[in-house]
Amino acid sequence: MVKSNFMEVNFKALSINEGFARICVAGFCVQLNPSIDELNDIKTAVSEAVTNCVVHAYPKQGGIINMRCEIEGDSIKIVIKDFGVGIKDIEKAREPFFTTKPSEERSGMGFAVMESFMDSVEVSKNEEGGTTVTMYKQVISALQVGNA
Repeated sequence: MVKSNFMEVNFKALSINEGFARICVAGFCVQLNPSIDELNDIKTAVSEAVTNCVVHAYPKQGGIINMRCEIEGDSIKIVIKDFGVGIKDIEKAREPFFTTKPSEERSGMGFAVMESFMDSVEVSKNEEGGTTVTMYKQVISALQVGNA
């Protein structure tokens, strides 16, 4: 298994690129030999983070999303960064069912979903504008589970 590795990709903040982000992170995570459930958890959390960027960071479309994934030992760190309008109140935004777009039938569960599938989630404002979501997950490889 690779002890340390990273990848970084930038893509336009379009809803169609949410699937691209899922494929990128899944392909990168394969080297950790995750279970299907672990891989689905990671892809779901990435989907939520990218969707938040598309819907909230760039309300008038456009802009760039940066995704960086780092593997260290048996853990992955995923950083999703936008340079959009930012989040006015991060603590409020992290509350389940809170949404700034109720007219669009948004559930307000994005951060709750990320937190349920990852070991930890950090949200911060960027100095240059926008938001950074950093997610961590320890991956128990399928080989380790099979040998237990």
